[in-house]
Amino acid sequence: MTKLCVCCEAEREMVPFANETHQVVFRDLKVDVEGLSGFRCGACGEIEYDQESAERYAAAGDALVLEARKALGSELRRIRKKLRINQVEASELTGGGHNAFSRYETGKVMPTPAVVNLFRLLDRDPGAIKELKRA
Repeated sequence: MTKLCVCCEAEREMVPFANETHQVVFRDLKVDVEGLSGFRCGACGEIEYDQESAERYAAAGDALVLEARKALGSELRRIRKKLRINQVEASELTGGGHNAFSRYETGKVMPTPAVVNLFRLLDRDPGAIKELKRA
């Protein structure tokens, strides 16, 4: 039975590969995953991992997401402390719930880009928080 590509539906057979190293990238983080196996489309290059390789590749990606959330949480905590506001006040600034900022800082939840951008701007211009508190 011929295995056809589900991506491009080319009438070309998917070619098996084994023991390859592929890089997983999430934002500015990267990790190499070794020993991957599966099939590659000769027409479009689409890759279909075998079960074990797919699980390891996904786990590596999940680990990068967690690492990114923790790093971002540390950055937000540093900025919040620089601004001398508590987590409730930070949540009020961003419109989040009472414990939203705690969840950002611990890496349990990825903050929206708007929250990150606001706090990075406030990091550059801490005095701007006075304007936000009046609004």
